[in-house]
Amino acid sequence: MKLFIRAILATVLTTALVAPAAAQDITGAGATFPYPIYSRWFSDYAKATGVKINYQPIGSGGGIRQLSEQTVDFGATDAPMSDAELAKAKGGEVLHIPTVLGAVVVTYNIPELKRPLRLDGPTLASIFLGKVTRWSDPRIAALNPGAHLPASDILVVHRSDGSGTSFVFTDYLSSASSDWAAKPGRGKDVQWPVGLGGKGNEGVAGQVKQLPGSIGYVELAYAKQNKLAYADIRNAAGQYVTPTIAAVTAAAAAARLPANTDYRVSIVNAAGKGAYPISSFTWLLVYRHPADESKGRKVTDFVRWALVEGEKSAAALDYAPLPPAMAKQLLRSLGTTAAAGR
Repeated sequence: MKLFIRAILATVLTTALVAPAAAQDITGAGATFPYPIYSRWFSDYAKATGVKINYQPIGSGGGIRQLSEQTVDFGATDAPMSDAELAKAKGGEVLHIPTVLGAVVVTYNIPELKRPLRLDGPTLASIFLGKVTRWSDPRIAALNPGAHLPASDILVVHRSDGSGTSFVFTDYLSSASSDWAAKPGRGKDVQWPVGLGGKGNEGVAGQVKQLPGSIGYVELAYAKQNKLAYADIRNAAGQYVTPTIAAVTAAAAAARLPANTDYRVSIVNAAGKGAYPISSFTWLLVYRHPADESKGRKVTDFVRWALVEGEKSAAALDYAPLPPAMAKQLLRSLGTTAAAGR
């Protein structure tokens, strides 16, 4: 009996000692666009430090909402918060911290096509507006001379959830097409004129993979993981560019950020040779003055690790690492958070 009581007491004491440590693990939610690399980072960071990060890939809109409501320790987004969204954040000033750069690719399922599809911004916008409805349309044929394009209908697939990937894609369409810019415009969640919805990058990728004649947009890693074809897109310099790490880096190289930038910048349709036109930063969102300073310190420590160690694994997962000068600038700016010190 005494041994039994001692065992119970030992269990109670162990639970009491372990519970506070578990409570200090950090939570985040948001973008699916960077989820493949964030998953790798969170796993590597847990092995290196013992700090577990619970991240829910619910889309950029959900990440912004949860950070604003202070139900997570950090958010993640592919669409920078608007001034109105920043004003609604309950925890005060929000910092945007770029982590990596990625490409949104136009993926399609055309079994008859034996070489990469070529598209430009205006034609792509017309497809998603429902104005170009067949693969054999003269506007598509003119961009793909000699290609065998079927006379079948085009089935558009888009995101059904609030999505930073949608923001990047519609930001590009708005920059390339005045018709798209007028309506539906750019946004995380727009009124799509035509098409089927899929939840998350994985939902769109899955639908395109299953449906012959379909076209959609996903992050590059999802297209590669699902062995989907993706188009070469004509850039501002008139080149048809395949989405690659080098092409995304070329788009980032055109960005000239002022010293006092808040990093809420777009690099779609960037000028410059070899730049892939649907490229973007993705951001972590953190409060400058976190409500829980201990957790805020853990978030800051993770971000420091990501900017130094995490960047090394970016290219292997089809993301472009930040330019070194930007990473150094971000490391300096982290010193301005209330949780920066140890």
